[in-house]
Amino acid sequence: MSADQEGWSFAIARVPAEFAAAVHLLRPGVEHAWNSEETLCGLVEDQIELCRHLFDREDAAACPTCRQQAAVAPTRPCDQERLYDRVLAAAAGPTRDELLDALHRGAEIKLWINGPAVSLAKHYVQLEHSVEGGPAMVAALSVNRRVGLARVEHGPWQFIVVLPDHGLPLIARATAGR
Repeated sequence: MSADQEGWSFAIARVPAEFAAAVHLLRPGVEHAWNSEETLCGLVEDQIELCRHLFDREDAAACPTCRQQAAVAPTRPCDQERLYDRVLAAAAGPTRDELLDALHRGAEIKLWINGPAVSLAKHYVQLEHSVEGGPAMVAALSVNRRVGLARVEHGPWQFIVVLPDHGLPLIARATAGR
């Protein structure tokens, strides 16, 4: 079911848990699922070597125990739910409420990145098209620190969200397609 359609929900949009792939130092032909403390089958850090890819439970080389444990691991929130939870902390108002509603309906998140605020503003934000929240957005992106930046499209609107590490998220709204 595509986003922003009747019946879309955070519950059905949840995504499978992801685990780093790891191999046992003495048996490198089998891949295990690493959960940041141990593999799902119980191997500890000094017994394994981490790989630079994710564990694939469908791979023929996957450890059977890790495969089973990965299949029943709790799912993770989708991007819309994760951003929704962050936006809840923004100052109350109609723009925030419209964005929350859009995310709850599965609006497409076109961009969600982190980096130096000034660089993100230069390359990813066109504030001259902002309808609401432009001046506050300019101030939030004129700082010398890293921030998160999300762009959400919903209907005729594009929402730009600045997600500072410390402080409240800021939301601007512009017409979509800009």
